[in-house]
Amino acid sequence: MKLRYAMVCSSNQNRSMEAHSLLKKQGFDVSSYGTGTHVKLPGPSIREPNIYEFGTPYKQMFDELHRKDPNLYKRNGILNMLKRNSGVKLAPQRWQDNAADGVFDVVLTFEEKVFDVVVEVAVTTITRADLHNREQALLKPVLIINLEVKDNHEEAATGARLTLDLCEELEATESWADNIDEIVSAFERRHHRKLLYSVSFY
Repeated sequence: MKLRYAMVCSSNQNRSMEAHSLLKKQGFDVSSYGTGTHVKLPGPSIREPNIYEFGTPYKQMFDELHRKDPNLYKRNGILNMLKRNSGVKLAPQRWQDNAADGVFDVVLTFEEKVFDVVVEVAVTTITRADLHNREQALLKPVLIINLEVKDNHEEAATGARLTLDLCEELEATESWADNIDEIVSAFERRHHRKLLYSVSFY
């Protein structure tokens, strides 16, 4: 695979990890992140979510929730999700803190507010680079795409398959920068899903 991909949702638990898991199995160079302040998982009620810091291992979350209420968290799919996640990587990572991971060619988000954060971080990075050394700015293009996906297990699985289809199209083209309009239009016609996208630079 010639491109580096990042999958980004709010908590780096469901949508981004479903896509990360599928793309990794297909041999893609892929990472995943969340943009939230904390990692949130459903709790006994909407008012009682389980909140963790980014960097808390998925295995630790699994063990804690299994102790709290194994029936509830098995029934709502959280334990299965955390088990899947721990097989992909150690812990959720925060997009805003990912500078050490290097640059990506394509960033996929699954919610418009997450897309906005990723675009804003890219713009801020450019501004900082420009202030320190104008030659470092605008060297590497990054394609940021939003595919709106509801945050539930079924939609995440569908979203991951659509993401794989889109990434395969991007891999197959000689230059996504020259063909992105056609790729997006063809995807939207094929799947009846609207995409939002932006091109930024590292």
